[in-house]
Amino acid sequence: MAAHHIRVESVQTYARIAGVLFLLTLVVGGFGEAYAPSQLIVAGDATSTAHNLLASDLLFRLGFVAYLLEVVCDVTLTLLLYVLLRPVHPNLALLAVLFRLMGTATFAFGQLFYFAPSLILGGDAYLNTFSPDQLNSLALLSFNLYTTAFDLFTVFGVASVILGYLMLRSGYLPRVLGVLWVLGGLGFVARNVVFVLAPAYASSLLLVPNALAVLALGVWLLVKGVDVEKWNERAFHS
Repeated sequence: MAAHHIRVESVQTYARIAGVLFLLTLVVGGFGEAYAPSQLIVAGDATSTAHNLLASDLLFRLGFVAYLLEVVCDVTLTLLLYVLLRPVHPNLALLAVLFRLMGTATFAFGQLFYFAPSLILGGDAYLNTFSPDQLNSLALLSFNLYTTAFDLFTVFGVASVILGYLMLRSGYLPRVLGVLWVLGGLGFVARNVVFVLAPAYASSLLLVPNALAVLALGVWLLVKGVDVEKWNERAFHS
C-alpha cells in the first residue's frame, strides 16, 4: 500500500516539473529560436548579417546557450510525458517519444549551422583563401540552412498529435488540452509540408496553435497537475 501511495504522489511531482519545463521552454525557445536570430539575420543581405554577428557576438552566443537549455528541457519533457501518458496507451506513448527525440535530434543538427558562422567569420588564417564577400555569403548560407532545419521539423508535430490524442483519451487531463495539442501538431505539420511544396505560403501563423497548446498545458500542469486518482486507475489497469 505504501508503494502504491508513493506512485500516486510521484506522478503529481512529475506533472509539476513538466509544467515548469514547458514554460521554461517557451521562454528560452522564444529567445534562441526567434529573438536572437531576428536580430542577427538580414534576409538576402550577407554583408549586414555578418556585421550584425560580429557586432553582437554575445547575443549570438546567448542564443545558442538558450537552445542548449531548450533541448535539455525537451528531452526531459519527453520522458515526463511518457510517464504521464503511458497508462492511456503504452505503445502510442512510446511512439510519441521516438518522434519527439527524432525531432529534437533533427533540430540539434540544424543548430550546427547556427553556430558555424562564428567559425566562418572567425578570421582564422586558413580562411584567407576566401574573399570577405565569399565568407559573408557562406555565413548567411549557414544561417539559412539552420532556419530550413526548423522548417523541416515535421516529426515534432506528429508527436504532438499523438500526445494530444492520448490526452483526449486519458480522463485525468482536460479534453480541451488534447484538442489544443492535436490542432497545434497539425498546424506544425501543415507549415512544414507547405514549406516543402510552396515555401512562399509557409506562414508562421500556423505555429501559433502549437505555442498556445504548450502554454496551456504548462500552466495546467504547474497549477493543477493531473487527477491522480484517475491516473492511478488507468495505471493499475494498464
